[in-house]
Amino acid sequence: MGAMPQGTYRYPNMERVLYGQDFAAALAEERARLGAQRVFLIAGGTLSRETDFVARAQAALGRHLAGTWTRIGAHTPRIDVVAAANAARGAGADLLVTLGGGSVTDAAKMIGMCLANGIEDARALDGLRAITGPDGVTRRPKTRAGIRTVSIPTTLSAGEFTSFAGCTDTEPTDGGPPRKESYASSSMIPTSVILDPAVTVATPEWLWLSTGIRAVDHAVEDLCSSNSQPMSDGASLHALRLLGQGLRACKADPADLAARLDCQLGAWLSMVGSQNGVTKGASHGIGHVLGGTAGVAHGYTSCVMLPHVLRFNLPVNAARQGWVADALGMPGGQAADAVAALVGALGLPQTLRDVGVRADQLDVIAEGSMHDRMVHTNPRKIDGPAVVRQLLDAAW
Repeated sequence: MGAMPQGTYRYPNMERVLYGQDFAAALAEERARLGAQRVFLIAGGTLSRETDFVARAQAALGRHLAGTWTRIGAHTPRIDVVAAANAARGAGADLLVTLGGGSVTDAAKMIGMCLANGIEDARALDGLRAITGPDGVTRRPKTRAGIRTVSIPTTLSAGEFTSFAGCTDTEPTDGGPPRKESYASSSMIPTSVILDPAVTVATPEWLWLSTGIRAVDHAVEDLCSSNSQPMSDGASLHALRLLGQGLRACKADPADLAARLDCQLGAWLSMVGSQNGVTKGASHGIGHVLGGTAGVAHGYTSCVMLPHVLRFNLPVNAARQGWVADALGMPGGQAADAVAALVGALGLPQTLRDVGVRADQLDVIAEGSMHDRMVHTNPRKIDGPAVVRQLLDAAW
């Protein structure tokens, strides 16, 4: 008889997920349920300029709207976060609401942290960031709990389901390139998430589909993790089924709201492992550095890196990779091939050159990746920058 699995499942510090409902009506319901009186709305700039969704959210909040912020850059720059936090502080905010993609979602988490910890200057965030050494050990400072968030996502990167946030230091004190940093607090996870497929129709196709591959990456690296859990295994398998079918259907018909909701549900399910400490691998870890240092969109990093990381890891988790291939509709095949086929079917980029990474950046990216905790939790050990460089070369 083999060793029995052991573990602990922790329910996330989240109260509700409302899905398939009109976002404005659901937002009004959540505001009333939570008793918030001064709500600060953080929304995507393009969304506010080109759709009526932000105006509808403002109308839903009515007299309880304390302010609106639409100036958050890609990869959540520190300076944007702190400027928004200072505005929210001045508005006396008691609840944050997000309407937009992953950068906006992470911004709200960071704004809550800034408000709770008295952060008024971008450099002061140095004292709250996680530090991962070359040995892979991550140290996180203790932080005070911040005010909570209701999140209405318009992409599939699914950061609204975690208590972590990524934030970019665009001007590191060591003079190096921009650096994506990790922050965490149990209060960062939104108290409620509203999934309305109708609010995603204005999301650019490349962004919707590529963040869908990001969600695939969550599910794949959870299934293939060295500390997977039964709850996340089940959720990840169904996430891959929903995403594999739903993304193809969205590509064929962008107006298919049922397919869009399938993708949203798949993105949600892809995060069950992340909520419980199931460790990710090198696709996520290298992806963080590609984003912060080379400016590659989150979804694109997964399109480019995940197949190569799967091939690298195959000697240590072949059976679980078989589950991935099966869930993506390629029973008996290779997980890397199944992911690459999906990326190709969606017309998304598949090489680092395709996403604008330069050859002279590869060594910097390889070195920086060794300071990301997820490179150190890759199922197959990565001994140093030279191994990361091999993966980057394969993706080049």
